[in-house]
Order: sequence, then C-alpha cells, then structure tokens
Amino acid sequence: MKLKVGLAQITPKLGDLEANLERHLQAIEEAAESGVELLVFPELSLTGYRLRDLAFSVAIQPTYKNPIFARLLDASRDMDLVVGFVESDTRQKFFITAAYLSGGEVIHLHRKVYLPTYGMFDEGRYFAWGDHIRAFDTRFGRVGLLICEDFWHVSAAYTLWLDGADMLILTSSSPGRGLATEQKIGSARWVEHINQAYASMFTNFILHTNRTGFEDGVTFYGGSTIYDPEGQLLSQGPYYEEALVTAKLDLNELRRARIRLPLLRDERVGLTRRELSRILKDK
Repeated sequence: MKLKVGLAQITPKLGDLEANLERHLQAIEEAAESGVELLVFPELSLTGYRLRDLAFSVAIQPTYKNPIFARLLDASRDMDLVVGFVESDTRQKFFITAAYLSGGEVIHLHRKVYLPTYGMFDEGRYFAWGDHIRAFDTRFGRVGLLICEDFWHVSAAYTLWLDGADMLILTSSSPGRGLATEQKIGSARWVEHINQAYASMFTNFILHTNRTGFEDGVTFYGGSTIYDPEGQLLSQGPYYEEALVTAKLDLNELRRARIRLPLLRDERVGLTRRELSRILKDK
C-alpha cells in the first residue's frame, strides 16, 4: 500500500484563529492538488505558540459546534488532517492539543504530556498536563501522535510503539537554538538525529512537522522531516521558510524492515514492566 503524506510547514499568526484557519484551508487545497492523503500541521498551528495570557481567549473545543473546527472537520472528509490548537475542556482546563481528523470526525486527541517550563519556555504556567499516551487506528494503519517535548522522552515513543503504532506523527513549534554546525543550527541537528534514531530503533515511519516564522523574539526554523523504517530520510523542508513537504510512503517497508531487524518481535515487555515496577517500588 502506498500513502502520500504532506507536512504543512507554516507560519501561524499569533492569536488570530480566523487568519490561521484560512492558512490551513489554503495549505489543504495546495496539498490536495499534489495528491496528499494525510496532511500534518505543526504544534499550535491554529493559534501560534507564544500565547501566554492569550491562551485562554483562543481556546476552543474540537466539535462541529465551533465554527473554526467545523470547517476543518469538513475539510477532513477528503484528506486526513492533524491540526494543533489550544483545547478547553468543560471545566476550563486548557491543553496544548493535536487532533487527528478523518471523514469529518475527530479520530483521536492527544494532549501534550510534557510541558517545558525552563529557560525560554513557560508552558506549565498556562496549560494543564495531558495524562494519556495511546496509539489509535486510522484508514492507513495504527498511528501514534506526540507534541514537541513529548518526543524528547523516549518513554513516550516507546509506549506508542508497544501500543501498535507503525507511524509516529510528531508536531512541534521548535525554535532555533545553539551554534551552527555544518550549516545547521544546533537544535535542528539534534532533532533530526532523534527522529532518525526513532525510525531506526522502532522500525517505524516518522513524520515530523515544525513551524516557521518569528514570534515575540523567537525564530522557528522549520526543517520538517519524513523518515522510513530503515532510518532513511525521505523528504525534508527548508529552514526558515514555509513549505509543503511531501513523500510517498510504501507501507510494505514496515514488513521488510522488521524481517531484517526483528526488534519488535524480540522486545521483552514483561521484563521491562517488572524492572520498572522494581524501580518505582524502590523510590
């Protein structure tokens, strides 16, 4: 089975839901012309990242009752979408959330589990922590979804792998930090190493969409990537520029990679559970 995927490497406007919705619809139209079947937007693609107190005024619930989300749900009837936004629950807790949309429905919501609150980051001041990491079924197979800091923690990706995910979708608003090396900023180089390592270790497809643009003194570098289960780079977006990054995935590569390297077959989950229980008991 072949699947054409797209990464919508865009620059959201801070706090402007209407403008960002139109940018999403424009990207969806462009992707449709390219034959994309699954399009992934960055973290907080509907709102921008450096929200602070704006977070509460742009928060929405992902249902047809919300006019912004209704148009995205309609767009998902022809193309599966991953979009990022601030979610408000019924008791006014606010989350950094990514939604997988397909066939006019919300197939899965992932609330960011790890909120960086150090250095330039202050997410823990404004958002609640998600408390689930679960794979889910799509028309293209079983998928896992993580947001930025989530996938710096190998336990999150490992959990999704054990839960049956054959494709990991990673969304981020990752800023450029560190000294340039080999024409790459330090943070971009590090992220690319992590993505390639996950593809190789978990024999999975890795789709990572990172935003671009300048916001409140911070530059976001883009550089979105797609890796196959052998750890080979299939496609990469430019640095610092908006782009539609596409690749055609051969889903049969999962079988070939896992025959060659049967890490999933040989993973001793019971052993891991026993040792984790011992560690937790000793703490």
